[in-house]
Amino acid sequence: MIARPGLTALYERLRSAGVQAGDSDELQLKKQVLLFACGLMIAGSAIWLSIYWLLGLRLPATLPVAFQLLSLATLLIYLWTLNFEFFRAMQLGLWLFVPFVAQWAIGDFVSASGLILWGLLAPVGAGLLFSARESLPWMVAYVVLAVASGYVDYQLIGVPHMTRQVPLQTSVVFFALNFAAVATMVYWLLSFAFAERARSRARLEVAHARLQEEQDRSERLLLNILPAPIAERLKRSDAEIADGFSEVTVMFADIVSFTQIAEHMTPAEVFALLNRMFSEFDMIAERHGLEKIKTIGDAYMVAGGLNGSEADFIGAIAELALDMQDVVADGYVVEGKPLQLRIGIGTGPVVAGVIGRKKFIYDLWGDTVNIASRITTEGVPEAIHVDESTFLRLRDRYEFNPPQTIYLKGKGDTRVYRLGGRRATA
Repeated sequence: MIARPGLTALYERLRSAGVQAGDSDELQLKKQVLLFACGLMIAGSAIWLSIYWLLGLRLPATLPVAFQLLSLATLLIYLWTLNFEFFRAMQLGLWLFVPFVAQWAIGDFVSASGLILWGLLAPVGAGLLFSARESLPWMVAYVVLAVASGYVDYQLIGVPHMTRQVPLQTSVVFFALNFAAVATMVYWLLSFAFAERARSRARLEVAHARLQEEQDRSERLLLNILPAPIAERLKRSDAEIADGFSEVTVMFADIVSFTQIAEHMTPAEVFALLNRMFSEFDMIAERHGLEKIKTIGDAYMVAGGLNGSEADFIGAIAELALDMQDVVADGYVVEGKPLQLRIGIGTGPVVAGVIGRKKFIYDLWGDTVNIASRITTEGVPEAIHVDESTFLRLRDRYEFNPPQTIYLKGKGDTRVYRLGGRRATA
């Protein structure tokens, strides 16, 4: 059973032109234009009704009354049912036929002062309320009725009972009024339609701008999680991402004795410390063209050589490690004690990819990753230890201490080198 709208609901529908939540912008515009035109036509017929009654022409004056009543009836039906197609067809039909019927009732073209000009509003309105192609039948109908009326008037010229009911002076005045009124109505309709379309376009542009802003924000969030090439691949395809690289340099850094340090800090202080430190590390890594992989607690992981990043990625990793040590030494003190880093670097083949479908992460796997992680764990405070592959590629540009042999779980005795600093150049 369909709920009947109350007076308040009918008023709200009248105020909003019957626009519903699911209506497209185009449909909203058509509803607003039709309701505006309906109001103009009812007001115009009321003015013509008053003029005809003042002239004492009772017979044709009944037609504006009938037009008003029919227009109001179709409007009420529309507000009650929200059947826009019915409302549109009925209004256009009234606009087309009533002017011709009124002219026939008065007499001829001259007596009615070209009253059928009002019928031109039907094809004009159809052009605004339908597509250009769908409005063509309304224009054809108007032309056919106009030609037929002209033909009948021509055939009845000189017939005795077809006498003029309106004085010639009055006819001339009404010719001017009809031309001016129809031109004004067409102008108002077009102006209203164009103004509403401009407002609709402005709203659409605002919505598009907001959507673009949200898209850019989502893009930035995605790029904060994944490298740019990986993010592009994920957007293009749902295929799994797992790539093999023959040579990548991986670096881990963690804070010495951070668990004991954090015991004397509040959670907010721990968060603030790590956030400030890792944010500085992020900026340095970005400056060197390196890819931050993740943070795990107080550990920070970076890689070079992924997806066409910095060409000299091994040197860039060494520079990053030295810069990170300088940053921590210069600006991080807790309870009077400076914080210290342990850093481990390994170079070799890795597998990189995205794991999972929700809360996914881009990560690295392989022996190179394990070596870099364990070198870090077994390292000494304020030291940068590298494996032999990394040492062989950096020894001409950086100072290294003599090699050490340390035991790594799962690897046994492993030779590592401590990076001392940049080699002096001539």
